[in-house]
Amino acid sequence: MDFRPSEDQQALRHGIREVLEARFGPEALRAAVEAPALDRELWRALGDAGFFALCLPEDAGGVGLGLPEAVLAFEEAGRVLLPGPAVATFLAAGEIEGAAAGETVVTAAEGALVPWLAGADVVRGDTGGAVAVRSVDPLTPLHRVPEAPDTGTRRPAPLGSGAQGPDTLGPGATASLLRAAEQLGSATRTCETAVRYARTREQFGGPVGRFQAVQHLCADMLVRAELARVAVYAAAVTGDRLEAAGARLLADDAAVRNARDCLQVHGGMGFTWESDVHLHLKRAWVRAGLGAGARRAEEDLAAAL
Repeated sequence: MDFRPSEDQQALRHGIREVLEARFGPEALRAAVEAPALDRELWRALGDAGFFALCLPEDAGGVGLGLPEAVLAFEEAGRVLLPGPAVATFLAAGEIEGAAAGETVVTAAEGALVPWLAGADVVRGDTGGAVAVRSVDPLTPLHRVPEAPDTGTRRPAPLGSGAQGPDTLGPGATASLLRAAEQLGSATRTCETAVRYARTREQFGGPVGRFQAVQHLCADMLVRAELARVAVYAAAVTGDRLEAAGARLLADDAAVRNARDCLQVHGGMGFTWESDVHLHLKRAWVRAGLGAGARRAEEDLAAAL
């Protein structure tokens, strides 16, 4: 059995990457950092490309694909640090008018945090008492809401049609898996960035990549990214809630630690405002704090043992 993405899935990945690179390249990223605001034209361009409607049935105006394809798309979004509540808008497609087309921006309370509350058209979940907080990520404005006690209850409602069961991904687990896909994209990007820098930055008469310490850092980054990739892709295929929890843990770890190691490879240059490395680290921190996050994933996995 071949578990690699099919030719159609690879074509989807490349298509999403082309759209994102054309509409949100390095210059657009820097412009967004200097003046954070939701780019409505970019949102509509993603809608036109079918990004938000990937999992909607064709007879409902969607693309008719599944969760594995959605994971590939969100992985590409993570690579470029796409700003905005993409996960919430994606999950609202087919339920809220205009979400699938990118005309309506939807956000949702994810645990105690709500990203992009002021910039969204529709807010899902209880945001009573929300107060703005300073976000470490300049591309993700946040509000904090009083956190409800964790009762351990679940409401399984999988994406699309199909039977429901104890290990079927519901909206919360699907959102967590899509966050994991974003983290995977960021972890892969920082690994590539570190390797490229190690090959071109010269010191003491040669590239810094010839030093064994730098080689070990890059090798560890690759291992973390690929381990997270296997877990994220597998959870997308099986739709298993526990596998999704494990994928979230591995992807969060890969995104944060790869960004840190990428900073290490860059040395002092990595800490400057002009470098994009710190943006990946800050986004990884924020993503890891959205939704139930690592704490709930660890509890779910421990309870299943």
